Amino acid sequence: MFKAFIVDDEPLARDELAFLLKRSKQVEIAGEGDSIESSLSQIQELQIDVIFLDIQLANESGLDLAEKIMDLNPRPEIVFATAYDEYALKAFELQAIDYIMKPFDEIRVLQTVEKLAKVLKGKENRDSSTLDKMLPSSKRNDKLAVTIDERIVLIPVHEIVYIGTIEGRTVIVTDKQRYQVNEPLITYERKLHQRSIVRVHRGYLVNLDKIVEIQPWFHSTYNLIMKDGEKIPVSRTFTKELKEHFGF
Repeated sequence: MFKAFIVDDEPLARDELAFLLKRSKQVEIAGEGDSIESSLSQIQELQIDVIFLDIQLANESGLDLAEKIMDLNPRPEIVFATAYDEYALKAFELQAIDYIMKPFDEIRVLQTVEKLAKVLKGKENRDSSTLDKMLPSSKRNDKLAVTIDERIVLIPVHEIVYIGTIEGRTVIVTDKQRYQVNEPLITYERKLHQRSIVRVHRGYLVNLDKIVEIQPWFHSTYNLIMKDGEKIPVSRTFTKELKEHFGF
């Protein structure tokens, strides 16, 4: 299962593509956008594997968004989903994985999904192999380095309770202390990849080992009661992963 983000200014087109992708049983729709600005801000916050991108976006070009995405690290894969075939060469110059045409054909969409699955699996294997070679298992990410008031503080990862965006600032809460830092949440999500710190909401990362209670909330979402008593919301986007992890 991989996470997709759809960018298209036509709601019906977004709905149709989302429906076909979900039918593959391999894709989770993590978000949708209809403009460059609204989409880019979400893409930078969410951990997206692939973006399905239309080229004509009202008064904007999806090609401009693709160029911005090229600068992201890690960079999501791009699939152009459009009614215009004349941009195919430019799309592949931007390292797009595929180029599918409207109106969408289910078989063609499934072929793209299968191609993506192979590409992402290969990337995952390469990333894991590189990490294994770089660091001994006993020393991987055991401490998180954060800059605070021109000092670099090393925080033991196992002491982190949660990391959240509160009033526009990123806050790291540990068993012993609370730190206010300048880096955005996505920075720490990337640094803590493959650890017990996971995203459960656009504004929160939590340490799964510090959850003491899971409370059902409205619209099939949940609140997490953390070790320090803080209540953290879980958005519907991340509910499935939470259920799979704890088996409920």
